[in-house]
Amino acid sequence: MSTGPIPEQAPVNVKLVMGAVLATFLLASLGQTIITTALPIIVADLGGIEHISWALTAYLMAATVASPMFGKLGDMYGRKLVLQICIGIFLAGSALAAMSPNLPVLVLFRFVQGLGGGGLIVTAMAAIGDVLPPRERGKAQGVVGAAFGISTVIGPLMGGVIVEMLNWRWLFLVNVPIGILAFAIIAIAFESRTKGPKRKIDYAGAGLLATTLAALVIYASIGGTILPWLAPQALILPVIGGFALAAFIVIERRAAEPILPLFLFRNNAFLVSNAVGFVVGTVMFGTITYMPSYLLIVQGFSPTAAGLAMLPMMIGLIGASMLAGTYMSRTGRYKVLPILSTAVLAVGAFLLGTLDVDTPVPLVLAYTFIVGIGIGPVMSVGVAAIQNAVPREVLGVGTASAQMFRQIGGSLGVSVLGALFANRLAFETAAIGHAEGTAAFAAQALAGLPQVERLAMLEAYVAALHPVFWAGAACALVASFLGWLLIEVPLSDDAVPEREPSAAE
Repeated sequence: MSTGPIPEQAPVNVKLVMGAVLATFLLASLGQTIITTALPIIVADLGGIEHISWALTAYLMAATVASPMFGKLGDMYGRKLVLQICIGIFLAGSALAAMSPNLPVLVLFRFVQGLGGGGLIVTAMAAIGDVLPPRERGKAQGVVGAAFGISTVIGPLMGGVIVEMLNWRWLFLVNVPIGILAFAIIAIAFESRTKGPKRKIDYAGAGLLATTLAALVIYASIGGTILPWLAPQALILPVIGGFALAAFIVIERRAAEPILPLFLFRNNAFLVSNAVGFVVGTVMFGTITYMPSYLLIVQGFSPTAAGLAMLPMMIGLIGASMLAGTYMSRTGRYKVLPILSTAVLAVGAFLLGTLDVDTPVPLVLAYTFIVGIGIGPVMSVGVAAIQNAVPREVLGVGTASAQMFRQIGGSLGVSVLGALFANRLAFETAAIGHAEGTAAFAAQALAGLPQVERLAMLEAYVAALHPVFWAGAACALVASFLGWLLIEVPLSDDAVPEREPSAAE
C-alpha cells in the first residue's frame, strides 16, 4: 500500500483560502511582535530587565521546534485539521501568559504560545502551495510577506496602545477574538480531508530535532550572560545538541515517514534559500527587538510612538515584498532578488550602527526604511523557490523548513546579539561608575539622575547597541554572498513536481 500523501479535497474558494492564510499568519506573527514595545513595561512589573530577550526567545524557540512537526502533519493529515489544532494551542498559551505572576512563568507560556504560532505560520504558507501553481505562488508569497510586514508595525503599535490604555496582560488576551475569527474562516475555506490509510508519525525524529534546536537556542541564550560561553555547565548543551543531531540523522535515514527527509539537503534551492533565511532571520529579529528599546529609552518615545516609528520599516518591507512577488509572477525569475536585497539590508543595518543619542528622528526612520526594503524580498523568494523545487508529498515540510531556519536564525541571533549587548552595556555602564548596569535604565531611575549623568548613561546604552547592528550588517553581507550560490529553476505555471528530486538538484 502506498504511503504517499492523501490528496487534499478542493477548497471551496481560492480567495477564501488566501483569507484564511492571511488571518492565521497575522495571528501568529502578531504573537511574535506585539510585546516588543511593551517589554520594558513587562519586565518593570515582573523584574529581570537583563533578560529582556527571553520573552521573545521563548516564542521563537517554540515556533522553531514546532515548524517541521506541524509541516509534516499537514502533509499527512491535511492543512485544515492542523491549523485548527494550532489555533487551540496558540490561544491556550495566550490566555495562560496573560495570567503570569512572574517572568519565568511568562516565558513558559510564551513557549506554549509559540508552539501554536509556529504551526500556524508554516501550515498557512503550505496551503498556498496546495492551491496555486509556482508562478502565482510568487505573488501570493509576496502578499504573505507584506502581511508579516504589517504585523511588524501593527504588533508593536497595538502593544503600545494596549499597555498605555489598559494593561500588558491584554497583549495576550487580544489574541482570543482574532483566533476565533481565524478558526471560523478556516472552517469555511477548507474542506476536511477524507480518511485515508493510517500514517506513521516520526516521533523519534521529531523529538531529536526538537532537542537539537532547543539545546542550541538555550546555549545561545545563557552563554555570555547567565554563564560564561566556555563554562562546563553551559557547554553541556551543545554537546547534547550534537549527540541529538547525530542520532536524528541515523533515525531519519531509516524512518518510513521522516519528519525532515534528508534528501532535501541535496536540493540546491532548499539548501541555499534556507541558508539565506537563517542569516537574514538574525538581522530581522535583532532589529525588531532592539530598535523599540532605542526609541523608548534613548529617544524618549512613548510605547505607542515607538510602535508608530516602526512604520517606515513596515512600508519598506511590504513594498519590497510585493514588488518581488510581482516580479517573480511576471518573469518566473528570482535569483537576483535575495542578492540585491540583502546587500541593501547590510547598508541599513550598518547605518543603524551609527545611531547616537542626538540622531535626528527622520534619519532614524530612514534607516529603518532601508532595513525593511532589504528584508522584504527574502520573505517571499525563499518559500517560492523551495515550493518550486520539492515534490508535492513534502510540500509542507519544505515550506516549514523556510520558517524553521529563519526562526533558528532569529532565535540564535537574538540570543547571541542579546549576550553581545548585555556584555557591552555592562562594560559601558561600569566605565562611568554605574556597576548596577541594566537596572539603571528603568524610566524612574533615569529620570532621577542629573542631566549630565543621564546623558552619559544614554550614550553608554547607544554604544552597547552599535555592535549589535554592525554584527547584523556583517550577517547581511554573508547572506548576499550565499545568494550567488542559488541555482535558479524558473517558476512555471504547472503544479508542484510529484517526483523526488535527483541528487543533482
